[in-house]
Amino acid sequence: MTRYLQVVSLAEARRVLATLMPATKKTEVVPLEEAVGRVTAEPIMAAYSVPQIHLSAMDGIAVRSADTVKASEQHPVTLPDALRVNTGNVVPPRYDAVIMIEDVWIEGETYTIRKAAAPWQHIRPAGEEISETEMILPAAHLIVPTDLGALAGYGVTGIEVLEFQIGLIPTGSEVIEHGQRPKPGQVVESNCFFAAAWLRSMEVSTHLYPITIDDQDLIREAIVRGVGENDLLIISAGSSAGTKDFTAEVIGDLGEVLVHGVAIKPGKPVIIGSIQGKPVIGLPGYPLSALTVMRELVIPALQDYGLQPPEYPAIQASLTRTVQKEVGSDEFVLVSAGEIDGRWVAVPQSRGAGVQMSMVRSNGYLQLAADQEGIMAGDEVRVQLTVSEALAERALLIIGSHDPAIDHLASLVSGEGVIIHSTHVGSMGGLLTLRQHQCHAAPMHLLAPDGTYNIPYLQQYLPEDDLVLLCVAEREQGFVSTTGLSIEDIGKYTFVNRQQGSGTRMLLDHYLHEHQIDPATIRGYDHEVTTHLAVAVAVRSGEADLGLCVYSAAAALDLKFQPLATERYELAIEKRMLDDPRVQTLIRAVRSPAFLSVLTRMGGYRTAETGVLREVPRPQPLPDPRI
Repeated sequence: MTRYLQVVSLAEARRVLATLMPATKKTEVVPLEEAVGRVTAEPIMAAYSVPQIHLSAMDGIAVRSADTVKASEQHPVTLPDALRVNTGNVVPPRYDAVIMIEDVWIEGETYTIRKAAAPWQHIRPAGEEISETEMILPAAHLIVPTDLGALAGYGVTGIEVLEFQIGLIPTGSEVIEHGQRPKPGQVVESNCFFAAAWLRSMEVSTHLYPITIDDQDLIREAIVRGVGENDLLIISAGSSAGTKDFTAEVIGDLGEVLVHGVAIKPGKPVIIGSIQGKPVIGLPGYPLSALTVMRELVIPALQDYGLQPPEYPAIQASLTRTVQKEVGSDEFVLVSAGEIDGRWVAVPQSRGAGVQMSMVRSNGYLQLAADQEGIMAGDEVRVQLTVSEALAERALLIIGSHDPAIDHLASLVSGEGVIIHSTHVGSMGGLLTLRQHQCHAAPMHLLAPDGTYNIPYLQQYLPEDDLVLLCVAEREQGFVSTTGLSIEDIGKYTFVNRQQGSGTRMLLDHYLHEHQIDPATIRGYDHEVTTHLAVAVAVRSGEADLGLCVYSAAAALDLKFQPLATERYELAIEKRMLDDPRVQTLIRAVRSPAFLSVLTRMGGYRTAETGVLREVPRPQPLPDPRI
């Protein structure tokens, strides 16, 4: 039965795809040196015994144990027959024991002993390690590097392994090959590129076809060829119901559309079809949707076939902020997980289906079941890691205000084994996360009414916590534009703003109040982005005429900059965290000459205070009005 955009559950979609996978597994024989990462199709047997004959396990003499029975300290025995051997030498059949050379007195051609030898003492019998025809590896075994030595030693030269061929066809008239710079309206093909790399990491053979434009006949030709040359075919984009989305129609004409729409988010428009008895997948065009379909549908089907992707553990973690969803679909949310004081914390990444940086910044994901409405901040959740637990333990969670300098710090500390996961939620968002002990550091630049930075807010919101502030730099904030606009022009042009709770937004509101400018009169005041670079990009692209950001972001995109204020950008850290090796590495990086060089090169930073660590004094208690 054809189901066109009739949404089915994830479990049903997996069942349908499983029925399309080949019942008979394909195999090929590969040389031993190419076998790592492949899965054995049949048990692998030893070609011969190891050792093939009795060998000496010691340097000494080979003897007949019966000749040594009467030997003791009081009654030494000079052996009538013995043979000098070294470790690994063949022990002739007439001997059944070896005596270490340290226990033998040698006089000329005679050997005298003072201790009896047990039968088969210090002898490696034939087949001790493995016997001829004994199994080395079972079927369905993922071959690892340590297997190769044994396989080579036991006479194996070629291995029969599972084989599977997947073709990937990118489509779209707006899609261009990677390596080209996109023009407005164009996108670089990435879905098939990363999917093919993922499949190759499982030792799946892949055929990545050229991009096919949105032409129904050309797509038909590409699919016919792809089905003929592969065991499974993936078509990227064209799976929705737009005027140029031809994938479902072509699959239906050539075969059958079994599923069109799965109750998952992101990834809902996925297609599962069959052409000539082979499975065909229509991959949604958005990158996070494609990722979800690959991970939740394609990879499990390959596992059922017998192939083995890397396996990573799941952990229990505390969620840093609330995640809401609609009932009816399984939703998958990428997270950055980090360990703080022996407990795991999970920071949700952007849920936009097209945000590829969420893939880069994450090291795990959580699944919200179809019947869930969401998960509250602070709830314990199950996070499936996408890296090893050891790698996740290297994560340093930095949550708060954005600055391009944090990215450069991430590069500096990575060489020392620390992985910075930064999430841009604004200065207040970072402060509140720090209050819940759910980050290692919270970047902030909060201007207080008295003209100072950060300390008054920490005293107000975290009055009982012992805190320190690590100065990254004093930085210039100002208006970015293509023509040199300033605050006097803000009511005449389209503006792009930072999100509520960000220090930049609070700085803007402070100056708007000073200049008696009503935010309601500013076109774009409610148009929010989460980073300084996003402000600069919006201006350069013409989306807005001006915005407020740091100088380094304006300089990076070669835009005009009108200074507004110099502010103190600092990392708030719980004092007890100073003993954490990851935090120590971060502090060293901030104080390093390499980082000072980066700030100087980026421009707009004053570095006299960079690396200075200052304690946040506890707030003074208010006087008792009764006294």
